[in-house]
Amino acid sequence: MDIANWMTRDPVFVTPHDTLAKAKALMDAGHFRRLPVIDNGMLEAIITERDLRQHLGYLNSTKVSAAMTANPITITSRTTAEDAARLMLQHKIGGLPVVENGKLVGILSTSDLLRALLDVLQAAQHIMDA
Repeated sequence: MDIANWMTRDPVFVTPHDTLAKAKALMDAGHFRRLPVIDNGMLEAIITERDLRQHLGYLNSTKVSAAMTANPITITSRTTAEDAARLMLQHKIGGLPVVENGKLVGILSTSDLLRALLDVLQAAQHIMDA
């Protein structure tokens, strides 16, 4: 099962030059726990709620570049849900940017994977009931 059907397409993002306050505002507004960091149209990093917590009190004066995790683990839209879940478990992360040719096309979160699992379980139940 490819994750293209489950990922969030065209996710909200920040740049390395944005402030952590802007990143926090976007996360709060969208109920996100992570944001991709894009520079010159290419994925450069990821910033998470945990990164922001380490800079509380300085969000307005700190740039995203000071707190982001560069070169995040990524997947493609052809990655299977199983492989994505394995990566997330192995690296203890809650989301994966989805990249095609270096450009961000989506993001996959644990919530997306849980939604996929529920759909598969419902489909299996439907088959068994038929």
